Amino acid sequence: MNRMNDKVEHLLHTALMNWNAMAGAGGGGEEAEANEFESSFYRLIDAVREWYEGLKNPPRTLEAFMALPEVESLTDRLPGPLHLNFETEAELILEKISRIDEDKYD
Repeated sequence: MNRMNDKVEHLLHTALMNWNAMAGAGGGGEEAEANEFESSFYRLIDAVREWYEGLKNPPRTLEAFMALPEVESLTDRLPGPLHLNFETEAELILEKISRIDEDKYD
């Protein structure tokens, strides 16, 4: 088993905290919380990419990637609205396409 590393776990925790802060924002700071969440989400994606690239026998299809126990564990902890975002990023990881920083925040 290729357990996700502590970096991925830490960044997942940070992204979830920022998601919750964004979801609870109501006092006019919504944009700041959204920006912080978005930034933390893409740091998480970058760490997942590093983990994937370090696998000895990485899956070649999205279905196989999403079925990895480590990925299932991660996606089980993501809020429902983020599942599609994660799958989209997973496709890019499998296709070895990296977003340039400007594209991450559009």
